Amino acid sequence: MTSATDDLRLAADFPQASYDDWRKLVDGVLKGAPFEKLVGKTYDGLKIEPIYPRAKGVTPISGRAAAAPWQIMQRIDHPDVAKANALALQDLENGATGLDIEFQGSAGARGFGVADASPETLKRLFDGVIFDAGISIALNPVLGRGNAGTTLAALIEARKVDPAKVDLRFNYQALSTMAVRGSAAAAWSEMEKPFAKVVSELMERGFKGPFVLADGRPVHDACGSEVQELAFALALGLAYLRTLEAGGIALDSARAAISFRLSADSDQFLTLAKFRALRLLWARVEKACGLAPKPAFVAAETAWRMLTQRDPYVNMLRATMATFAAGLAGANAITVLPHTLALGLPDAFARRVARNAQLLLLEESNLAKSSDPAAGSGGIESLTQELCEAAWSLFQEIEKCGGAFAALQQGLIQSKVAATRKAREANIATRKDVLTGASEFPNLHEASVAVEDVKPLAFAIHGKAGITFDPLQAMRLAAPFERLRDRSDQILKDNGKRPRVFLANLGTAADFTARATFAKSFFETGGIEAIECEGFSDTAALAAACTSSGAALACLCSSDKVYAQHAVATTQALQNAGAKHIYLAGRPGEQEAALREAGVTDFIFAGGDALATLQKAYETMERP
Repeated sequence: MTSATDDLRLAADFPQASYDDWRKLVDGVLKGAPFEKLVGKTYDGLKIEPIYPRAKGVTPISGRAAAAPWQIMQRIDHPDVAKANALALQDLENGATGLDIEFQGSAGARGFGVADASPETLKRLFDGVIFDAGISIALNPVLGRGNAGTTLAALIEARKVDPAKVDLRFNYQALSTMAVRGSAAAAWSEMEKPFAKVVSELMERGFKGPFVLADGRPVHDACGSEVQELAFALALGLAYLRTLEAGGIALDSARAAISFRLSADSDQFLTLAKFRALRLLWARVEKACGLAPKPAFVAAETAWRMLTQRDPYVNMLRATMATFAAGLAGANAITVLPHTLALGLPDAFARRVARNAQLLLLEESNLAKSSDPAAGSGGIESLTQELCEAAWSLFQEIEKCGGAFAALQQGLIQSKVAATRKAREANIATRKDVLTGASEFPNLHEASVAVEDVKPLAFAIHGKAGITFDPLQAMRLAAPFERLRDRSDQILKDNGKRPRVFLANLGTAADFTARATFAKSFFETGGIEAIECEGFSDTAALAAACTSSGAALACLCSSDKVYAQHAVATTQALQNAGAKHIYLAGRPGEQEAALREAGVTDFIFAGGDALATLQKAYETMERP
């Protein structure tokens, strides 16, 4: 039986629009500007078009089982094992379906972590945790500090729990740990046999794994690109596959022993495409090995590098977007870094928010009900394929070096990541890449955020490193601006007031508001408080206001028309009023020579190097 409305279409009364029709409208808006202005580029040089046609002839990428939710993993990283145990139980009672165990000194510890992996510590850590109750445990052993995996296996056996009924990912990740440390006790060829032996013994004891983790996070943490992260993870996966097979494990079992982990960040489309691309890339490796592809277990962790210390509540939004993207892309498990982690060990509220971000997306938004909803989307399909092609090319380059370990020794991976990092740093400095609350829209009067009273550790592994190379060092993108804010906070603590800049607003509100708003945000991202005023037409009155503000810096704010009439005289008056350094908001254009001669020393505008300008401002204020 059909309804009378079945044949109705919303667009039936409108002519069908074509790409050419759209281009004509766009060209009219561009008014002669090149169309390429609308084409974005990733840090890998991949083009992102403004519009795509529907992708045809594609099928969904196999990931999680149909309509199955991802595992809600909660990070356990408190150094006090009794408190870590209490947190684990609380998390499991309040919606988490898995525990992500971080130890001090691990690649993702972020300065915290369970103190050690001794039998006593693990017994206390898992007191009251029912291993075969359907929860998932992701253990992250630390290379060179005992064997957390075999210790936990012994604890499970001592409790008379069937290992086959325990969902335990052992996450041995020797190569990615070496990449972060920049050292190895010996060549990977010398460590392969004992590494494979540990995995083989756990298999023989009845654990189902996965046992080995190909972790792409070190590249992402070090500000590498999506292609670099994918190629690194793929190279790790293949290295482990070879190691396990050489250790006597059947190829199909070796494949099942390997899982992956990638970082998920707030770039929704790139994150979505990256996770989809990993599954296609690994399937290609499986085929090359003569295996019929099976969906790999892929875990996600929200990105460390995107977290900010300033305005940390924005981190909730970043984490939600990252979780959304990874979840839709078929991630099997997701760990959300609490929004205050960059400030210290998160408290109960931050941990609750990290849990609930996932619960809301699963239980209220029902994101898991659809398998690979991006399939057929022109933009996502195109980006996925481009990532696959570029990552495969870099993966082949790593293989030509001799594999992941050799590529680290030769600096291939580090050099490529360093080039991308340099490009990111430039875009952060010029605010092309915006960090809300840090490099844009700062709040100098934000309230402090509570974290646990636990100091982070600068952890070092003792023992001789047989081989050294450049490490993949983690960096948060907002750190350069946060250092300036910290400098401002110290000045406030020492002197009772922050460094200041007087906004010399000329003319009417219509003349100065846009540039005064820009200037306020510009300076306050560096912790320099902007002293605002009503617009002035009288130069002497403006100079008097500048003097009374107590600001060492001044910035002219108005329209180009007002600048042409009054900027030179106003600059001279501000100099006479004692301003150490005078800025002008806007590009100088033809007036630059005259303005500089009058006393304007710097110009602030969109696209300028804000970080360098702010650093120079502090140097100016510190000079007698």
